[in-house]
Amino acid sequence: MDSNSAGSVQYDRWNEDNINMNVEGSQSTVMRIFNTVCMGSTGIAVKTAGALAALVSIYIIGYVTGYYVHRC
Repeated sequence: MDSNSAGSVQYDRWNEDNINMNVEGSQSTVMRIFNTVCMGSTGIAVKTAGALAALVSIYIIGYVTGYYVHRC
């Protein structure tokens, strides 16, 4: 493509070295909190605590339901 002809687009002004690929800086606050809480050893602890809380709540719901169903 001839850069001197009328109506042509000059691509030589594009500098690919100045493209900012900083993904970490453009993340929202929610995503930063998610990455902090759900990744690494902290994430394992949070998932373990959540699983334990879910099991305990299911046990309590089952106990209360069984109590009211079987009381005669």
